[in-house]
Amino acid sequence: MPSEKYDEDARVLDSLSDLEPGSDSDADTLVHSPNAKDHDVLDEHDEAEHLLTESSKAKSDLKRENGAGEGRRRRLHKHRRKSRTNNETSNLVYVMEEGYKDTSSNSSTISLLLGSQKYEKSAQSRPPYIRFVLMSASIAALFVLLAYGAYRASQSSEASSPVSKQLSNGTHVFEATTILISLDGFRADFLQRGLTPSMNAFISSGVSPQYMLPSFPSVTFPNHYTLVTGMYPESHGIVGNQFWDQEFQEEFYYTNISVSMQSKWWEAAEPIWVTAEKQGIKTAIHMWPGSEAHIHNVEPTFLDKFKPYEKLPKKVDRILEFLDKEPEERPQLIAAYVPDVDRDGHKYGPNSTEIHATIASADQMLTLLIEGLLERNLTEIVNLVVVSDHGMATMSAHRMVQLDDIIDMSLVDHIDGWPLRGLRLKNPERDVPVLYQQLSKAAERHGTFDVYTLDTMPERYHFTNNPRIAPLWVVPRTGWLVIEREDFDIAAAIAAGEEFHPRGIHGFDHEHPLMRAIFIARGPAFPHAPNSRVPVFQNIEVYNIVCDSLGMASHSNNGTIRLPMKTVGLHSDMTEPLELPKDDPADIDNMSGNATVYPDAATPTSEPEKDTGSVPPVEQSATEEDAKGSWWQYLHEQLEKAKDWASEVIDSIKNNKGSPDKIDAG
Repeated sequence: MPSEKYDEDARVLDSLSDLEPGSDSDADTLVHSPNAKDHDVLDEHDEAEHLLTESSKAKSDLKRENGAGEGRRRRLHKHRRKSRTNNETSNLVYVMEEGYKDTSSNSSTISLLLGSQKYEKSAQSRPPYIRFVLMSASIAALFVLLAYGAYRASQSSEASSPVSKQLSNGTHVFEATTILISLDGFRADFLQRGLTPSMNAFISSGVSPQYMLPSFPSVTFPNHYTLVTGMYPESHGIVGNQFWDQEFQEEFYYTNISVSMQSKWWEAAEPIWVTAEKQGIKTAIHMWPGSEAHIHNVEPTFLDKFKPYEKLPKKVDRILEFLDKEPEERPQLIAAYVPDVDRDGHKYGPNSTEIHATIASADQMLTLLIEGLLERNLTEIVNLVVVSDHGMATMSAHRMVQLDDIIDMSLVDHIDGWPLRGLRLKNPERDVPVLYQQLSKAAERHGTFDVYTLDTMPERYHFTNNPRIAPLWVVPRTGWLVIEREDFDIAAAIAAGEEFHPRGIHGFDHEHPLMRAIFIARGPAFPHAPNSRVPVFQNIEVYNIVCDSLGMASHSNNGTIRLPMKTVGLHSDMTEPLELPKDDPADIDNMSGNATVYPDAATPTSEPEKDTGSVPPVEQSATEEDAKGSWWQYLHEQLEKAKDWASEVIDSIKNNKGSPDKIDAG
């Protein structure tokens, strides 16, 4: 069997490349009807205005016969029934997500109006001046209560709708707008290689943690769905790039889009584009994993299907094209997926010369995007959030364990996941305890992998409570693989001097330093001091953060962080720099990254890094005077310094090793 099978994240790019007919800007557009909540608010205001008009005629109404009271009661009963209907439909999200909504002012107003009949009956027996005083007081009280009731009705209706502040760039008015960009496979310490002046300047002008933790398992599809749902994989149901569903009696394999893009796999959670569209917020989703699955029968307003080799400048053009649309068509949420770093990390390894060119290209893409925002005067209007889903570790044939040498493979019915091995057994009640014991003893002997049942799985993995999770798991330590002989014969490969491909792998313990991801944000929804540092957090928090940046209510999720984020100082305050993770055979450990000598450890197989020249200086924090000015202007100046340098570095690397754009993913 070809070794490409195991380059899962790289292979999806290759397998899906035939999906696009050739157009570079195909988009599916949905037409939405007016927001029903807006109609509810208008109906309530119209009814309140009608009642206020009626109250101004109260003096003449008191002179009418008692039949007028019956007409008023009928009108009030109609209003009460209509208000109750509005509350039960348009404000359901508010009641569920925000808590109890007070409607006492409406009932008080109705009681007062219905009680006016008693006043009419007793008024005839009172002196004229007393009747006049009481009537005037009643009218005044009625007016105040009706006005207050209308105000409360307006406030409660607005609370269940997106609250967005309109901003102008001088020519157009923009609602709250956020761009979310995912750089697949961009390891956190890639920012410290002297290849990312634009992103480093972006960090200096924005807010970020030192790194962001992915979710377990640290592979693409589970983590991209976590980013847009705020839920752990065990909660949203996409528990791997490949897994078995017992209810469906079917395998989810992400490269088989005729199966994996069926909505049934995805509907345990609500992705952010569904959340937004339900609240009347238009979305544009550019190639995000899972976005083509028709989840909950709600489509993004604009949907770009996946194309594996789209040039990065074209992605920037597409994002800016969305921003250039007329206000009635313009999306407020733009989410874009960038596979390049992950693709080349798999093919060449995370320490290769080739991956350096790809990292620099991704950084240059950010330069182009920010320049586009500056040209449109949108830098203080649009929020920009840049994330990644996981990191990458270097692989070697000398760091592999043959699963066939440990257990009887004839007992195994199905294997889930990669590089994790989720074992589904033909007779689980009999064989899970037996194989667990065998594998546990081998794990102690080898020291290169761990073994778990659903009862012993670490709680921090949040990887237990879903029937799609296999009952027995072999979890290799970061940088190691457990593999079946039919797929790769380790002894034969080493004897023949063959190297294992892919050269880079992820999917290991999500807390290992080599799996760390990034989060950087800047914009009007992030009123933090430039260069702000927040505590390290897990990617379940991104969904709420983006929802808050758009002023929309979140669907239920596992996250807890809300805007504004609580900072712990500036990055420049750090007295000790973040220790770089070691990515060679003698230094990879399952958790801490401390040096550990493993059996058969080889010397690093990646090629030595080339001298890429001096990086233009990028300030890590600005002066007080800088902070008072435009930080986006500061960023622009830093980008200008970096632009020519980045082009020279990329050209130099490509001329030396060939262009990554022309190399197929393995």
